[in-house]
Amino acid sequence: MEQRQKIALISVYDKTGIADFAQSLANLGWKIISSGGTAKHLSDAGVSVTDVADITGFPAILGHRVVTLHPKIHGGLLALDTPEHLAELEKYDIPWIDLVCVDLYPLEEEIAKYAPSAPGTSPYVGGGRKGVLEKTDMGGVALIRSSAKGRRITICEPSDRAAVLKWLKNGEPNREEFLNDLAAKAEILIARYCSVSGEYHGKGEYKGIFGKKPARLDDVSRSGGNLESLLYGENAYQKPASLYKLARQDPASEDKLAIHNWALVAGSPLSYNNICDLDRMMQTMTHIGAGFEKNFGEVSSVAIGAKHGNACGAGTGESGLDAIGKMLLGDLRAIFGGSVMLNFNVDEKIAEELIHKYAGTNRRLLDVVAAPSFSEEAKQILSRKGGKCRLLANRGILKAGLSALDNARRFRYVRGGFMEQPNYTFVPAIESKDAVLAWAIGSTSNSNTITLVKGGRLYGNGVGQQDRVGAAKLAIFRADEAAAFANDLGAKLPFGSLAPKSETIADLKEAVAYSDSFFPFPDAPEVLIGRGIKTIFSTSGSVNDEKIIELCRTKGVNLIMLPDSEARGFYQH
Repeated sequence: MEQRQKIALISVYDKTGIADFAQSLANLGWKIISSGGTAKHLSDAGVSVTDVADITGFPAILGHRVVTLHPKIHGGLLALDTPEHLAELEKYDIPWIDLVCVDLYPLEEEIAKYAPSAPGTSPYVGGGRKGVLEKTDMGGVALIRSSAKGRRITICEPSDRAAVLKWLKNGEPNREEFLNDLAAKAEILIARYCSVSGEYHGKGEYKGIFGKKPARLDDVSRSGGNLESLLYGENAYQKPASLYKLARQDPASEDKLAIHNWALVAGSPLSYNNICDLDRMMQTMTHIGAGFEKNFGEVSSVAIGAKHGNACGAGTGESGLDAIGKMLLGDLRAIFGGSVMLNFNVDEKIAEELIHKYAGTNRRLLDVVAAPSFSEEAKQILSRKGGKCRLLANRGILKAGLSALDNARRFRYVRGGFMEQPNYTFVPAIESKDAVLAWAIGSTSNSNTITLVKGGRLYGNGVGQQDRVGAAKLAIFRADEAAAFANDLGAKLPFGSLAPKSETIADLKEAVAYSDSFFPFPDAPEVLIGRGIKTIFSTSGSVNDEKIIELCRTKGVNLIMLPDSEARGFYQH
């Protein structure tokens, strides 16, 4: 192609900074074409601009709905640099357009205006749908797609303007890769834009999963952004791995407890497994809080210790110190190198408790501590060499209750596709605090699960078993092992380091057992009752329900039963 003046087509909804960008192009010798409000804005700012109508010979029509949708515009974007195409452009007096700088009407903001404000109110009819249709961009979408397909310089985000100017001034290095990258970003943006429209008009029947806006992995810092590059996945050979942020149509509905809203205040960047543990602990913590708020009107201080997503220790109490003490005694061995979540602020005293309680002169090593906030003294106490203890802060977890439950729909990859379901939001009405704690832990642990709680403390969590007898035996085994380890540890520590009453086997008399589904036979309840369990919380739905009810009646055991269709607590299949 012979030397000629390069042409940029600029049409933006948000005029911020656009005059400076256009003038910078003009200073490089570019011709600027534009239309409507953008053309006026540029002209008022002193930028020399040619109206699109002067190129097409056709005015804007239908209330400005059709402006750039014209062969003299899209032909100039889609033409290839071949003799045949160039001859056609010359024949029809169509200019070759080198650059498109376009943004789109703010569709998501328009949709958010019509969110239902009362039961039975539909945002899909009347003014809602009309307003959304008016703010659905067609010309901009077409320009971006034609520019991307024609491998022109495609700018659909303000942040790319400076990069493009720098690239032009540097002589357009690596031209093919640079244009390809811009085109890829543009395609993702358009796909997301159309997805939002489809989700709205389809009343949620159709789903698209996209980040808030396209971004490169290496452009995003660990502290936030639209996606985050992780060192590797669940295992070291699983590379690359990333964390993506899902967009919400209504910015006001942003989840305060979303992973990207946790601030890393100390320690090295989160790993894939750290993020999984954080997400799992939030489910457990918010279920405990929701259960306490619904049934008792307030949320106690709660401490959770977890390994591989499942609680190995949990405690509730009047104070943070009380909750931590109970959590640690849940399993002093398993908590080593584990993750901890607290629903109260961490000061120097709390930090000392986490690291040194029941540890004698040794220091307990933790991988993650998540809490509403940390004092500077607490950060120093908890920090480990090499940033191996990651401290995460989010005010949203402070005494988090019903409103903190995750209500977003959940997606799960399966080979060849994915499944979708509502989130885990069922909260039972129960009068026993221990039963609430056992339910919240068990229903957010890998199924099948039986969970043992007594005195506001997790004693044993029998998770991931193939049968209920195995889950019951594992829960008791975990409780006994934790008691024996604490007893053995107590003998090696200075007097008073452990609670005075240490046991070689766990004292489960009067404890509560939660089962995440019904008992098919009385065998598992018999195992639990044999160890002194006084309350069993399960679902109904077994053909042997009456046998289990009779067993509990004759043994003097309290039995809480809710329908399996309503209250089953399966998790993480």
